[in-house]
Amino acid sequence: QVQLVESGGGLVQAGGSLRLSCAASGGTFSTYAMGWFRQDPGKERGFVAAISWRGTVTYYGDSVKGRFTISRDNAKNTVFLQMNSLKPEDTAVYYCAARPGAGSSRYGEYDYWGQGIQVTVSS
Repeated sequence: QVQLVESGGGLVQAGGSLRLSCAASGGTFSTYAMGWFRQDPGKERGFVAAISWRGTVTYYGDSVKGRFTISRDNAKNTVFLQMNSLKPEDTAVYYCAARPGAGSSRYGEYDYWGQGIQVTVSS
C-alpha cells in the first residue's frame, strides 16, 4: 500500500509560481509512474502531468504545457510539480497519484492517491 502526501499549495497572485511536492511511503517508489491531477468543485478530475518511473518520460495536459514541470527524486521518494506563470484558471485542488508501469493521463488508471492540496491563484 502506497501512501501519498502533497504539500506546497497555497495562495499566489497571477503570474507567480508554486512548487508542489508529493512524498510517497509504503511502497517501492522507483517502480511507480507518478501523475498530478486537479479538480474544481463539480468538475471531473483533470490531467495535469505525469512522469515515468525512471523520470525520463514526461507528459503534460495542454493547458499547462510550457508553464508546469514535473520531476521526481527517487532517492527521496518524492515527485514535484513546478508551476510557473500561474493563472486564475489554475485554481483547483491538486492531487498526486501513483501507478505501476507507464505513466498515464487517465485518472482511472492510477491506483493510489494523495488527499489533495488547494492551489488558489488570484487575479
